[in-house]
Amino acid sequence: MSQKTQIMDDAAMRRSLTRMAHEILERNKGLDDVVLVGIVTRGVALAERIREKLAEIEGQTIPCLSLDPTPYRDDRADARPTKAHVPALDVAKRRVILVDDVLYTGRTVRAALDAIMDAGRAQSVQLATLVDRGHRELPIRPDFVGKNVPTSREEQVIVRLREVDGEDGVWIAHRQS
Repeated sequence: MSQKTQIMDDAAMRRSLTRMAHEILERNKGLDDVVLVGIVTRGVALAERIREKLAEIEGQTIPCLSLDPTPYRDDRADARPTKAHVPALDVAKRRVILVDDVLYTGRTVRAALDAIMDAGRAQSVQLATLVDRGHRELPIRPDFVGKNVPTSREEQVIVRLREVDGEDGVWIAHRQS
């Protein structure tokens, strides 16, 4: 049995994504050659929301792509990338904004970076995450963060998005003894 504490509601998520969109614009001095790549499942929905915010602010729509890095994971015995796994991503000479919901150990991001490298030589890759919970196992740091949430390894961060789950919010699940 676990107890959940909500740390972001829909309004907080909306504010965070708006701020992140502005930071992306500032860092990249506009949207020329920028492409959003969302990590399945919730990273894709978040990338779409950021794309909408960027379009509202700049009046320009940019590509938003989806990436499943599962074949590139180093913690799955069945995951071995082959030429068939190379994603069809148009990233060559573009500034890629990789989007995910929660950054934890960094292993999913590392797998996504490998997949992006196989797809083409990006000009740069920047990382945007709604929640950074710490506990990195790899030297990976996000460029854009919605909320930093210090957690213990026993806690779980739960992100729910209306596109996937029917509601918006972020919770920390605490295990009860």
